[in-house]
Amino acid sequence: MISPVLPTYARAPLSFVKGQGPWLETENGDRYLDMGAGIATCSLGHANPMLVEALEAQGRRLWHTSNLYQIPNQQALAEKLVAHTFADTVFFTNSGTEAIELAVKMVRKYFHDQGQPDKLEIITFQGAFHGRSSAGIAASGGAKMVDGFGPLLPGFVQVPFDDIEAVRAAITPATAAIMLEPVQGEGGIRVMRGCFIKELQALAKEHDLLLVFDEIQCGMGRTGKLFAHEWFGVTPDIMTVAKGIGGGFPLGACLATERAASGMIAGTHGSTYGGNPLACAIGCAVMTEMTREGFMEDVSRLAGHLRQGLESLVATHPDVFEFVRGEGLMLALGCKVPVMDVVNAGYDHKVIIVPASDNVVRLLPPLNIDIYDLDEALWRLDQVATALESSQ
Repeated sequence: MISPVLPTYARAPLSFVKGQGPWLETENGDRYLDMGAGIATCSLGHANPMLVEALEAQGRRLWHTSNLYQIPNQQALAEKLVAHTFADTVFFTNSGTEAIELAVKMVRKYFHDQGQPDKLEIITFQGAFHGRSSAGIAASGGAKMVDGFGPLLPGFVQVPFDDIEAVRAAITPATAAIMLEPVQGEGGIRVMRGCFIKELQALAKEHDLLLVFDEIQCGMGRTGKLFAHEWFGVTPDIMTVAKGIGGGFPLGACLATERAASGMIAGTHGSTYGGNPLACAIGCAVMTEMTREGFMEDVSRLAGHLRQGLESLVATHPDVFEFVRGEGLMLALGCKVPVMDVVNAGYDHKVIIVPASDNVVRLLPPLNIDIYDLDEALWRLDQVATALESSQ
């Protein structure tokens, strides 16, 4: 008999009833150190007092009105994002998947309005993850994503990761945009080289293409900058954001330049819940904290400490761990044993880590985690590795 909850998840045998900072607690009182942060979503930790205050204050006043009316909190959050990014305008969604859908629509509408309706293909990269909608799985293209869900939405061309000649060869008169994750999350924390992204920008300019950055996982401070592309000195025309922007509350956004968004006039897109007063009150609190002086410097300091500790684990346990890669507090441990063995051993030692492609585990702790909690996580991972060595 099928479960009342559609069984699309291979869930761990764990259930949490309480959280505080980087810690989660089960009904039995067992405490787990959460180095996954809800897959990079609880960016300021569980039950962050500032976010709880924003939630409670807005919750007592007004939750939802729909986008038929002006929403002051939405305006305030949009202004914060515009002030701190390349963007001129923002559309709010409930998720990253919805933000990707709008990005695809925006690209196609732009060229349609330029009198080039046949210019509609988007180049994406193998290993990418752009959500689970029809457009998202067509953009990602991996067999695990698309098998059984055809026919796929046309208009997407996948090329190998970090291969500029493959990109160049894929450009045709039908090409409209290049879409990429500066750091692939689900793909295994693979960081695109800065010189490669600059070459993409040059190709986009040469061929009149739009550049779309998917920063749903790598954005919102995760790499030590508010957005990952800031490390490379390259700005997109369109950028999708979600996960960390709501600190655990469902919220996403599609940011764009005025040029790229020029076709999106009244009636071309909409959302019932997107950007409602409650979500945007929390988003404003997240942005206020992440843009305060010294916050990103603290992220970089913590990231350096964690990376050094992970490198030491690789050196100490070469039969279990192979490498460390990533940026900021978006790091991966390459595994020499099956990745789920490491994840499950983590549960045994009450530390939560997240699997990804390429046989890596992701470490995505809250951006404001205490350095002592990082040391605790490293100690527990050392115990994980020791246990796996003894079982070989």
